[in-house]
Amino acid sequence: MSKILVCDDDREIVEAIDIYLSQEGYQVLKAYDGEEALKVLKSEKVDLLVIDVMMPRLDGIRATLKIREENNMPIIILSAKSEDADKILGLNVGADDYVTKPFNPLELVARVKSQLRRYTQLGSTVDHTSQAVYEVGGLSINDDLKEVTVDGEPVKLTPIEYNILLLLMKNQGKVFSIDQIYESIWNEDAIGVDNTVAVHIRHIREKIEINPKEPRYLKVVWGVGYKIEKL
Repeated sequence: MSKILVCDDDREIVEAIDIYLSQEGYQVLKAYDGEEALKVLKSEKVDLLVIDVMMPRLDGIRATLKIREENNMPIIILSAKSEDADKILGLNVGADDYVTKPFNPLELVARVKSQLRRYTQLGSTVDHTSQAVYEVGGLSINDDLKEVTVDGEPVKLTPIEYNILLLLMKNQGKVFSIDQIYESIWNEDAIGVDNTVAVHIRHIREKIEINPKEPRYLKVVWGVGYKIEKL
């Protein structure tokens, strides 16, 4: 049974989310500000976090920054703000997905399932005797072990970042549009997703490139999309 931590200072929202997630068989843990969420994470193994942005004591943005220092679990941010700038901020600090209030609880449940599925696949038990390895230059992905290395050094990616990089590594030299990347990774129609994909691409570059502004591996083809350069 997956454990979901729901953090929001609005207790009615927490209870409503609890009802829907519990009906799907998830165990729901509750917190009402960022500091409480951090305490829960120290004592419990949590599989996914749903966290609000605007909260007292420690808001969701700062809490996510702290959590990302040690934890790679999926994080879905909730916020009443719907502007692109706020979505980008949430993704920039390490969130995997963003849901704007008011939201349909069934949509949130679907996004929870989707993120958990990717996370479970990323950390699944594998057969070490048969390894699917994709390499270009000093960049390597072992998809059986779910490991990424650059010049032999391990690189820590979120599930979304890993899946984007894997898609491009499996198809070296092929250019994928933003919509193609989004639909392949999120498994939903791409509508106004340019910023979402761009933020994740930037994060990947920051982790795999010596100089992200002059990338060796993950290239942009202006007006078309992104590719992993064949070296």
